[in-house]
Amino acid sequence: MLKIIEKKVQDELFQKLLSRSQLNDLKVNQVVEEIIKQVKTYGDEALRNYTKAFDGANIESFKVSQEEIEEANKLVSDTLKNDLLLAMDNIKFYHGKQMIESFRYQKENGIIIGQKVTPIQSVGIYVPGGTAAYPSTVLMNAVPAKIAGVEKIVMITPPGKDGKINPNILVAARLAGVDEIYKVGGAQGIAALAYGTASIPRVSKIVGPGNIYVAMAKKMVSGYVGIDMIAGPSEVLIIADEHADPRFIACDLMAQAEHDINAAAILITNSKNLAQKVNLSIEKEIKTLSRRNIIEASFKNFGAIIIVDDLLEAVSISNMIAPEHLEILTEKPEVLFEEITNAGSIFLGSYTPEPVGDYFAGPNHTLPTSGTATFASALSVLDFLKKSSYTYYSKEALNKAKDSIIRLAEAEALTAHARAVEVRFK
Repeated sequence: MLKIIEKKVQDELFQKLLSRSQLNDLKVNQVVEEIIKQVKTYGDEALRNYTKAFDGANIESFKVSQEEIEEANKLVSDTLKNDLLLAMDNIKFYHGKQMIESFRYQKENGIIIGQKVTPIQSVGIYVPGGTAAYPSTVLMNAVPAKIAGVEKIVMITPPGKDGKINPNILVAARLAGVDEIYKVGGAQGIAALAYGTASIPRVSKIVGPGNIYVAMAKKMVSGYVGIDMIAGPSEVLIIADEHADPRFIACDLMAQAEHDINAAAILITNSKNLAQKVNLSIEKEIKTLSRRNIIEASFKNFGAIIIVDDLLEAVSISNMIAPEHLEILTEKPEVLFEEITNAGSIFLGSYTPEPVGDYFAGPNHTLPTSGTATFASALSVLDFLKKSSYTYYSKEALNKAKDSIIRLAEAEALTAHARAVEVRFK
């Protein structure tokens, strides 16, 4: 069951949610720093040692062969392949709308200004593996990169103890057009993508979710290579009124809580009666779920039902929390939708549960967490594009502007800047 809290203890909940971030964990930092150092120094040898230590697998060749991909293709049912294709079509359609174009504008007096849009040349995708396999993550990361025109998409994922990759992941990668796949995970995999080894090529940007060690490694290599975001534990916030179905809410909360004992599942409602019914539904539904222990721990750690006086207050609290996933299960969800300013992805109405977004609808499921939706956005095609500005001035145009430029440069005591303009007219 979820604890029901009143407004007066909301601040305590907010602080608890913020505390979920483990990126300042000194022990994790030290471990990841050492892993990165070893991979930079010893390359493939370090990767093999860490893969044996962390994944229990002896790997000779990191690269997944075409034969392995073909074998995986035989193991995956045609039905699941079709499901992946349907999801991929939706992802393509949605992300295709995000493309931006170069522009060029010619002003008076021989001035041209513009923007040139080009794709990032190489991208590394991290996909969690081992006991967990997420083919949806492959699609959500690779499809936008393909739409953007990325030349080389490299995927890494940790192997099982048998040295193999989950066939569902390999089939998804094949369908999405991933160019190369390597059997390596963890912080060591991130280091390999960032700095390159004899077997694994360096890339320009790394995207994709992972555990705390992966997140910390991405943070440490950021700046040397690009990264999408540093994602923390998953979260869902549901705003609901007395018209909502308590069973729907209970199942949606549990769907998010089963990710991780640090996942957050929060309901905000103006109905105490609904709150009680949701808890009763949780008690009933949780009995048959395979990850019951994780759900219960998540609810205990970071779950809550907040009772408010009205739904606008619920929106205000939601905007402060800035949830990764926001569901609005009210009689008229579009009314509250207009007031939402901070959320990673928004799900409207009783028949749009968060798993629709995770797998199928098309919008990306790689989302900002831990309040970062106040400034960050979902992974998109834009994450795989670069924008270069360009400028052309004729002699006449520079002559007209030169005095203003020189005065601005001198105001900043940058005399060489001023000289670079002056010299063209002496």
